[in-house]
Amino acid sequence: MRIIRFEPQYRDDLIFMILEAKNALGRVPGLNEDLLDIQKSYFDKGDMFWIALDDNDRVIGSVGYNSIKNNDDVVLHRLFVKANLKHQGIGTALLKTAEEHLKSIGKKAAIVHLGNKEHFYESWQFYPKHGYVEYELGYMRKEL
Repeated sequence: MRIIRFEPQYRDDLIFMILEAKNALGRVPGLNEDLLDIQKSYFDKGDMFWIALDDNDRVIGSVGYNSIKNNDDVVLHRLFVKANLKHQGIGTALLKTAEEHLKSIGKKAAIVHLGNKEHFYESWQFYPKHGYVEYELGYMRKEL
């Protein structure tokens, strides 16, 4: 596995992987608008988006962030791992990549919006293992 900065030729594979991951969670797969134009939604704003690729150059994970105006916090988005490859360290590697980058550019905290515990049970287990603490209903934060 390798983690790279998102490149446009992976867009469709990324979208398919996320829709598949949502389906595996029992959610009705819906397309998030930001995924249609990563350049505009992330890079043009000075933010980042990474993908994890397998040995066949297929997208197996993703994570991105958007900065919050007028402070040093960011909101993490789209941390997904291909459904059949969970619990192999891919999500942890993606999160670590994002956090290390954020520290290197002087960001102070990362925030995630998790939604309810019923539909996002895995996320409610994952983030606390990595130092995230609930600070408001449905939101977790980690000081970097």
